[in-house]
Amino acid sequence: MNAAARADLGAKGSTPVTIRHLAERVDEHVRVWNVSVEETLETESSCIAFGKRGNQPVVLKVVRHPGDESRCGEVLDAFDGWGIVRAYEYVEGAVLLERLRPGTSLASVALDGRDDEATEILAEVVQRMSHPRESLKHLVTGQDWGVGFQRYLASGDHQVRDTLVEQGQFLYSELCKSQSDTRLLHGDLHHYNVLFDSDRGWLAIDPKGVLGEVEYEIGASLRNPYENPELFANPETIERRLSIYGAKLKLDSERALAWAFAQAVLSAIWSVEDGFAVDNTNPSIMVANAIRELFK
Repeated sequence: MNAAARADLGAKGSTPVTIRHLAERVDEHVRVWNVSVEETLETESSCIAFGKRGNQPVVLKVVRHPGDESRCGEVLDAFDGWGIVRAYEYVEGAVLLERLRPGTSLASVALDGRDDEATEILAEVVQRMSHPRESLKHLVTGQDWGVGFQRYLASGDHQVRDTLVEQGQFLYSELCKSQSDTRLLHGDLHHYNVLFDSDRGWLAIDPKGVLGEVEYEIGASLRNPYENPELFANPETIERRLSIYGAKLKLDSERALAWAFAQAVLSAIWSVEDGFAVDNTNPSIMVANAIRELFK
């Protein structure tokens, strides 16, 4: 599974809020935004409440601690609903969203043997998100996230092979320096972050928000759906997906492939930093190794 990217690199190691504090914050936003809660769901990173505001179905999301999800509402607002779920209200650390129904994940399409169709849908979502309002202050950049390579090399950990880290760091740095036509990107666009709504079609959710070129946006999808490594870690699948993206988005497939490799290595690094054991069965490592075959 994809490790969460950090918009706030300093948040690593910060203490999560207590359950009591989180509940108090949820209750506050329920009251202020006039939400009638029907059910709640807690994840590692947030508390999610499903309900209504008046007759309107809504979802309230409150994050547990400062980090890359804290500005989700601000990022959503910049995309203004184009290819992405709408934010009705937001403050740092909390957002009130439109509720997508039935909310089926795009992963179900790829896992059903329709991977080309799923890739076409992802490309269409990227297209629809291609004209965000550049109104965000202090935009996180790919360079900001790239410091993870050096941090890992200095950590003394070797779960991710040094050769992978060094190659990933080199490519990531070169790509950052040479990219053009940068804009606000989702930053973590993959099959589980695209849901189906009966009224609005396929829409992205949970943006991280990062400034980069469109080729950067492709990497997360090449590591998914994570349940089926025989699919995503297959060089033929990677080439086929890149061909679809190239045709639909007019992007540079070689740059997209290089970004995907470097991001896969960085994702594995984040998994280690999150406390997970990482070996050759890790999805990010598997796709990084598959992409290396295509470099030869």
